[in-house]
Amino acid sequence: MKETACLMKTENINLSFGGVDALTNVSINIGTDEILAIIGPNGAGKSSLLNCINGYYHPQEGGVFFQDINITGYKPHRVAALGVGRTFQGVQLFPGLTVIENIMTGRHRYLKSNLLQSFLYFPWTWREEIREREKVEEIIDFLEIKNIRHQLVGSISYGLRKRLDIGRALAMEPTVLLMDEPMAGMNQEEKEDMARFIIDIREAKNIPVVIIEHDMQVVMDIADRIYVLDWGHIIAEGTPAEIKQNTAVIKAYLGE
Repeated sequence: MKETACLMKTENINLSFGGVDALTNVSINIGTDEILAIIGPNGAGKSSLLNCINGYYHPQEGGVFFQDINITGYKPHRVAALGVGRTFQGVQLFPGLTVIENIMTGRHRYLKSNLLQSFLYFPWTWREEIREREKVEEIIDFLEIKNIRHQLVGSISYGLRKRLDIGRALAMEPTVLLMDEPMAGMNQEEKEDMARFIIDIREAKNIPVVIIEHDMQVVMDIADRIYVLDWGHIIAEGTPAEIKQNTAVIKAYLGE
């Protein structure tokens, strides 16, 4: 297994809702240079784990750490400001805006002009917009969506919307990217494209990518390391080859 330094980690986090345990003593670490997959049956706690990592949920016990900073209890915008990007199961875009405009929303934390300055369009405001638009164009080129840059998001295909969702997350220049079921609802060709982009993000952007995914062929092909959750517990961790042979994982999730 490739060894990488730890960028983020959870330590013995416990999360429950109304007495129902969602996560129990869950500890994971995210390396600085890896594609890390989190797999498990529906209801295993995978999305809850990502929600704890980026501040949408606050565990009742345990801690979440970014480098040497204890970020347990941080609100999502504070976690994002540290460089934790996130995409969700459902596509959370603005259908009435163009592709460029949607990606520009990911540059929000880099914009210094206030509402009045933007409305009056002072010279420094348009210079700032030009600078940020250049960053957006780089992302558009990277994701190969130049031909739809001016289209309204409501008019493009589902697969392209999922790709655009990644573009908006990349616009914030994350240090780590969390992706919740990036290939859900896609056809085989779209899945192959998405897998390629995930690999490219790790290699070209030099950041780790954490994915929750149910397509086991994709996971086994692109992941460097895998955690397996079942009923809120980590039941296995290892390389794809090790996970394939793990009897507990086979019984709980993969099947014979």
